[in-house]
Amino acid sequence: MYISQSWRPEAQDQGAGKMTAPPPNMAASPLPPPDPCFVLRGAQSAVHALHFFGGAQGQVHPLLLSGSLSGLVHIWSLQTRRAVATLDGHGGQCVTWLQTLPQGRQLLSQGRDLKLCLWDLAEGRNTVVDSVPLESMGFCRSSILAGGQERWMLAMPGRGNDEVQILEMPSKTSVCTLKPEADAKPGMPMCLELWQVCRTHELTNPGIADVKIRPDRKILATAGWDHRVRVFHWRTMKPLAVLSFHSATIHCVAFATDGLLAAGSGDQRISIWSLYPISTDSSTPLLGHTEGGEVGAHASA
Repeated sequence: MYISQSWRPEAQDQGAGKMTAPPPNMAASPLPPPDPCFVLRGAQSAVHALHFFGGAQGQVHPLLLSGSLSGLVHIWSLQTRRAVATLDGHGGQCVTWLQTLPQGRQLLSQGRDLKLCLWDLAEGRNTVVDSVPLESMGFCRSSILAGGQERWMLAMPGRGNDEVQILEMPSKTSVCTLKPEADAKPGMPMCLELWQVCRTHELTNPGIADVKIRPDRKILATAGWDHRVRVFHWRTMKPLAVLSFHSATIHCVAFATDGLLAAGSGDQRISIWSLYPISTDSSTPLLGHTEGGEVGAHASA
């Protein structure tokens, strides 16, 4: 499958000077792709990591964290659309991954300085309270699996180029090291995700830098080397939209709990999108701009 733009009839027949009749299925034709709600500028270098988190109690909009090529972590207010704080803990090396922990206001940041930092963000603090050394210089982001308990699991690139190490945190106890079979050559891991059910779907567009599932598990988004964000239905993997705005590789995407989508690019910009509203009614269809229609793009044979 691939994603293509919708066919649009000409509004007027240039030769006859008369309006052409619309095709029979025009009422169900997809709408053109939307524009971003707004764009955040000021990261000062390419954006390589994004993550939403709740912010202060009673705050209407979530805060957005971004990690940059210059080694800085910016905390953005979506109300003022400005950075409200800047964290500097990776010695000018690219920040490749950001993740908050569910227990308390703690942040994990991974950098190309071979260090994973744990930050305390409670009550306005921005202090590194712990760190984990990394043994791989690759581009692979880490992943966590955390519930409400104090202990949580961390998956990160291992010592070998094709290994993954699993730690129990915060004790840093080694659980296991995942290694390929002796005759297998899977290559270097490019991304990790600790998950408790799983399946595989092959995408036809090469060069995917990041994949994120929306919290309600209805849609997912991919960050493309071709400067585009692609949106899919999570259950069926049906392509829903192609978002084209950025002028360089998109390194990362992130969803907020209210459904907002953020995309970070090598063009030093962060685009914010509102595509499909989150509905608590499971009987409400995901696609609803026109009856049976979709936003922006459709699947073609």
